[in-house]
Amino acid sequence: MNRRNFIIKSTKAGVALSLGATLLACVDKSPSTMTYKKQPIAICTWAFTKANDAAGKALDKGVSALDAAIIGVAVEEENIKNTTVGKGGAPDREGNVTLDACVMDANGDCGAVVCVENITNVAALAKIVMEETPHVMLASQGAEELAYKYGFQKEQLLTESSEKAYRAWLKDSEYKPIINIENHDTIGMLCMDQNGDIAGACTTSGLSYKMKGRVGDSPIIGAGLFIDNEIGGAAATGMGEEIMKNVGSFLIVELMRQGKSPQEACEEALNRIVSKNDQIDHFQVAYIAMNKAGETGSYCIHPGFARMEYKNSVNTRIESKAYLKS
Repeated sequence: MNRRNFIIKSTKAGVALSLGATLLACVDKSPSTMTYKKQPIAICTWAFTKANDAAGKALDKGVSALDAAIIGVAVEEENIKNTTVGKGGAPDREGNVTLDACVMDANGDCGAVVCVENITNVAALAKIVMEETPHVMLASQGAEELAYKYGFQKEQLLTESSEKAYRAWLKDSEYKPIINIENHDTIGMLCMDQNGDIAGACTTSGLSYKMKGRVGDSPIIGAGLFIDNEIGGAAATGMGEEIMKNVGSFLIVELMRQGKSPQEACEEALNRIVSKNDQIDHFQVAYIAMNKAGETGSYCIHPGFARMEYKNSVNTRIESKAYLKS
């Protein structure tokens, strides 16, 4: 073999080895190589212990991932002491409580409702939109009328305590959301059932004293919630206007598709928000995520956010890592 042929063959071999190593590295991180779990897991934003426990116990009984998520978030929708979700939620600047929600199932189907008055369990209503209409989203009176058609009861959502707080707010009418309080405006929940299927729900009354008609990220598929049953799911909470700009939940699932862990994906999605915003001292954003291996993660801007995790019939509060350390 002459020197020229030797160099050519050596070069080709080197390229082949290099390419093979690169391909192997890609394959190792591919979702197709992931060890899928088939076990009941429920995670949710914030320390909603009872809500997550209800979802987890439903999963243990064989309830589907979507129905378990709806059961779980309903606990907070019906909790009148929670001023950021469901009945008892803080009103808008006109004094009206309006609710938003969305759901997404393991088949990729989804439903959402926005600006709904007089109906408490709007996540369940979003499922009705998904299953019983040709649409993905219904708003305001249209959604409310659909609710009555399917047996939902009309309720006064503005409680005595929320109205009292609203009257006090009117004295100054200052709109200044407080981090981890008024930004603590959502319960997003992700569930894996006994079949290994993942689904989720997200429900909120929105920011306290918002402008009439304001809709945040929570009912927006891809922003407040996104599921791809081959990969995993993600949900968001915090300042919806910032979350919508980055379609954060969709981004997290796509990052997991590329091989990132749920924790890594949450961190990358949130880093994209903080890298483009010099006002992060004034708002909170947090993400939760779960992949098909049953791995979970979360990340937030400001310390103080936690997720609940129900696994192996144990419900645990997990403090989230934060971008800002204090």
